[in-house]
Amino acid sequence: MSAVRIVPLEQRHREGWERLYAGYAAFYKVEQTPEMRATVWGWIHDPAHEVKALVAEDAEGRAIGLAHYRPYARPLRAGYGGFLDDLFVDPAARGTRVADALIARLSEIGREKGWNVIRWITADDNYRGRGVYDRVATRTMWITYDIAL
Repeated sequence: MSAVRIVPLEQRHREGWERLYAGYAAFYKVEQTPEMRATVWGWIHDPAHEVKALVAEDAEGRAIGLAHYRPYARPLRAGYGGFLDDLFVDPAARGTRVADALIARLSEIGREKGWNVIRWITADDNYRGRGVYDRVATRTMWITYDIAL
């Protein structure tokens, strides 16, 4: 997709971001309310909060993809990495390498900040996403665990 631009999320993206983030939640079958989205929107626009966001825009400036990310400490490496929390592309724009462009821009940001890795998790059955991830990154041997609180 030659006309895609990756930019920091701005106020003008609110409606498109809401649509995309609701789509992301639906994809993962997570109940998400407008209040939850408002909380995350607030985090992203709070300079003191760690969560940041990128948006992919089409030629008309319409939001067609999002990426939420944050730094995290890596004590064993005595450094920092970046964690890609959420990545979602409008279904109509899939197959045009929008996800690749979002990940590439996040990698540039990570290099600028001195991070030594960008890391993320995905669902085992996210086959389409994993096709992208297998192309742009290295699958690790790590298995994740959760304790519900």
